[in-house]
Amino acid sequence: MIYRNIREVVDLTVEPDRSYMTTAPWRDPALTASARVDDLLSRMTLEEKTAQLYGVWVGASTDGDGVAPLQREMTADYDWDELITRGLGQLTRPFGTAPVDPALGAQALARAQRRIAEAGRFGIPALAHEECLAGFTTWRATAYPVPLAWGASWDAELVEEMAGAIGRDLRAVGVHQGLAPVLDVVRDPRWGRVEETIGEDPYLVGTIGAAYVRGLESAGIVATLKHFAGYASSAGARNLAPVRAGVREFADITLPPFEFALREGGARSVMAAYTDTDGVPASADPGLLTELLREEWGFTGTVVADYFGIGFLQSQHRIAGTEAGAAHAALAAGLDVELPTLKCYGTPLIDAVRAGEIPESLIDRAARRVLLQKCELGLLDEDWDPEPTGRIDLDSTANRALARRLAEESVVLLDNPDGLLPLAPDTRIAVVGPRAADALAMLGCYSFPSHVLTHHPDIPMGIEIPTVLEALRTELPDAKVTFTEGCGVDDPDTAGFEEAVARTAEADVCVAVLGDRAGLFGRGTSGEGCDVTDLRLPGVQAELLDSLVATGVPVVLVLLTGRPYALGRWDGRLGAVVQAFFPGEEGGPAVAGVLSGRVNPSGRLPVSVPRVPGGQPWTYLQPPLGLAGEVSNLDPTPLYAFGHGRSYTEFVWEDFTDGAPAEIGTDGTYDVSVTVRNAGGRAGAEVVQLYLHDPVASVTRPDVRLIGYRRLELEPGESRRATFRFHAELSAFTDRRGRRVVEPGDLELRLSASSAEVRHTARLRLTGPAREPGPNRRLRCETEVSD
Repeated sequence: MIYRNIREVVDLTVEPDRSYMTTAPWRDPALTASARVDDLLSRMTLEEKTAQLYGVWVGASTDGDGVAPLQREMTADYDWDELITRGLGQLTRPFGTAPVDPALGAQALARAQRRIAEAGRFGIPALAHEECLAGFTTWRATAYPVPLAWGASWDAELVEEMAGAIGRDLRAVGVHQGLAPVLDVVRDPRWGRVEETIGEDPYLVGTIGAAYVRGLESAGIVATLKHFAGYASSAGARNLAPVRAGVREFADITLPPFEFALREGGARSVMAAYTDTDGVPASADPGLLTELLREEWGFTGTVVADYFGIGFLQSQHRIAGTEAGAAHAALAAGLDVELPTLKCYGTPLIDAVRAGEIPESLIDRAARRVLLQKCELGLLDEDWDPEPTGRIDLDSTANRALARRLAEESVVLLDNPDGLLPLAPDTRIAVVGPRAADALAMLGCYSFPSHVLTHHPDIPMGIEIPTVLEALRTELPDAKVTFTEGCGVDDPDTAGFEEAVARTAEADVCVAVLGDRAGLFGRGTSGEGCDVTDLRLPGVQAELLDSLVATGVPVVLVLLTGRPYALGRWDGRLGAVVQAFFPGEEGGPAVAGVLSGRVNPSGRLPVSVPRVPGGQPWTYLQPPLGLAGEVSNLDPTPLYAFGHGRSYTEFVWEDFTDGAPAEIGTDGTYDVSVTVRNAGGRAGAEVVQLYLHDPVASVTRPDVRLIGYRRLELEPGESRRATFRFHAELSAFTDRRGRRVVEPGDLELRLSASSAEVRHTARLRLTGPAREPGPNRRLRCETEVSD
């Protein structure tokens, strides 16, 4: 039987039976977790151990549009009452599958957990997991900015604070594990899931991602790193397509963010990627999931499947002929838990073990990891109590304030050549565009209203989401504001152009609000399975913008998108350009605040903005032959570089100081400092970025790559000094033999306002032998700030 939601599997009026309580050693909290789990495993049958290795997705749809790839084909039927007699490893998305009142949902989850515990011999509840990419993905929960906006803020501390709030909300309703953050590094901006990433640089992704993990784990939630590894490098920017990254690209760009989040964040779970790299699916790769992750990096947590990823080994990758074969390949590689629901790790696995085709030791290994995690979470304790306590408010005033701060910090002012912004308070404004008056324009594909609520049109949004139009009218009450949509997001109809041009011609300034509609599997212009062939604005939005510019009225372009789009067509023709990456429920007021001047923009690009829509894939991490040159007529130089962003105030960089001596060993350190002064008339924030240039190496290297940054908030006239302590290990890379090495030779450290805007260069030489820094190498460039 398939239940529609978690409330249907429990009788809320029945008092729980606590007769399963026991005084066996595994219940004794005085013993080590390892000893408790060893005792428990020794008492469990094969069926009971295997039951800990899968989840159950109550309410998963098997018809119509799903929220996971091939959901309809991969979801199997089951008998809940019979199933839970063996125990249960995980409950999949009890809050994120259909709209449920948070308080009632928490009560229903608690009773479901009681029933699971009562049904089995050992009284062990399931571990409940949810999506939490841009906030807790459930009804009436705060919709924060998407991860690409986190990257645009360059503010790891604020991201950590946000993640802590998300974690506390998850805990309040009985959830244990969050399926975030996404640590994929953008390799092709045409990929639909760019909005879910933090950016195109592994250092930015790693530092911001580790901060998110620290915040989530601080609330007691198991953070899940995804997608391990290579998912964003899929060929042709197609979701789930094969990965053809080379060994060095994989080691030096794809993997470092995961290492950051494990070492600095303390993540306790990792999700295997859907993709295959050089023919080996991640879900069946022992070199990735065991040798690298566990043996080299020392990871001791759980590895979980992306939804249906184990079944895909049979149906999509075709490296297994049966469900049991897929289970064997995944378990042998080190994949512990099948999500979202049982398929391969159920009866097919048990039968194969009974037949001697799969060693039971693989089940023991995975079950031990799962039970150790449950022990850490208190789920094996005799006094375990799932009942929620206190008032549940998933969109509190404090949450909204956090969402507003992050949204405001993430808005990027790309251009303002003649000072058109901020807008005059009493001006005539024609607001035009398909994203101006739509609340969903603020949200990414994993925000609940976009992810689930579109399937429930009769259910209200559950949270307040002011649009840009509404917020602009609030910000500028004395302005005369008109509105017309002009066109849809991705339809070809141009009938609205005439009215848009007429409204613009009557105004002093036009604010064109264009961009994406988030969705899943082709139901949007951005999001999972919403990949594009090039980086033209969707639909006829480019033609609409052309018609607005042709009026001669100054046009402010506001982009609400999940990826960067090519803007070279309008270079030098716009009054100002503002970029926001799905800024969440408070994004409307944040964007309007930038337009009015209440907010001084401080966002910096986490991805490059291309000049032309073709020529992809391209990111700034290019060796010399990946840059513009005489060998090709194609110039890939972006219109706006990685790290770029403008402000309403002026910052002066001065008093550069290089460390001494100019030569250091391959294990040495070198300090470089700069003082930044706010020379303007209003408070603002500057982001000082440190890039490494390696002139000569044994393999080709990116011309520049980010190795440090610091966000400085300054009052008018205030100065602060930032010192970066470069360690030679930050120059390490993967050599021809696959070793990570620090090579002797010349280096340049470039203090910059973006990857293309260098303010100061410090030159130094590494001396001594080439050195392998080992598994505990420095990942972060330490910084200090003084007045």
